[in-house]
Amino acid sequence: MTDDSAAARAAAEEESAFSHPPVDPDATAAYGDHPDQLIDFYAPRGAGGPAPVVAVLHGGAWRAPHDRRHISPFAAFLAGRGFAVAVVEYRRGAEPEAGGDPVAGRWPDTLDDVAAALDALPELVRQHLPAADPRRTVLTGHSAGGQLALWAAARHVLPTDAPWRTDGPAPLRGVVALAPIADFAVADKLDLCGGATRQFLGGDDHFAERRPYADPALLLPTGIATTLVQGRTDIDVPQVVAESYAEAAAKAGEVVGLTLLEDAGHFPLIDPAADACAVVAEEIAQLAW
Repeated sequence: MTDDSAAARAAAEEESAFSHPPVDPDATAAYGDHPDQLIDFYAPRGAGGPAPVVAVLHGGAWRAPHDRRHISPFAAFLAGRGFAVAVVEYRRGAEPEAGGDPVAGRWPDTLDDVAAALDALPELVRQHLPAADPRRTVLTGHSAGGQLALWAAARHVLPTDAPWRTDGPAPLRGVVALAPIADFAVADKLDLCGGATRQFLGGDDHFAERRPYADPALLLPTGIATTLVQGRTDIDVPQVVAESYAEAAAKAGEVVGLTLLEDAGHFPLIDPAADACAVVAEEIAQLAW
């Protein structure tokens, strides 16, 4: 496939994923005082008995213009499959000044928010999703949200001086990371999303210093069941990033599942109209039920 045809295909996949209108949640709750510290809840449809919970972290290169609305059709798709769904919003890079480009991430606020949201999640699920069982929670995230999901599952192996470190593993059934930015060294070499990985850590002056606190490939083994789902034709976050994380996990003595999807790029993984999205739901179900 030529570069032009690959780009055209990727653009068509993105257009399809973003063509679905946002789906309003059944409830929304705050986990902090900032306007972005919110969780949207989607009740399971047609599930018998307490439903497992899928906590969703959206992507968008940790940048402000990309909020949780674009992943709400995916959340509704999962709810239609019988899952209780919690979509986490979090602070992203500051809005750009006129004519400027958005910055990726807000250190340390982005990580502060993900940690706080997941700490608050079990109680908020009990309040807003009475048909759900928070003891059976699977964490998923797409692209930059995949990084955040892998990071959130690794808080117990963070450096000892990290403010987000926990005493033990998160109470998760597992993690399903979708085309995750899972290895910062590889992502930085590829200049993914216009240098988003380096921006997320605060730029050149902080990249090496902060990587041990945020790079999933350096936070292994976690002891939590983990599966990566990756499109082989993804040009936004190429397959090599997921493969590098899986290799790092293997070197650390941990087996990480890697599901590679033929003829799928970056966005079909969260597009309810795409076959890849059904595969994602099955991967989640294998860990949740």
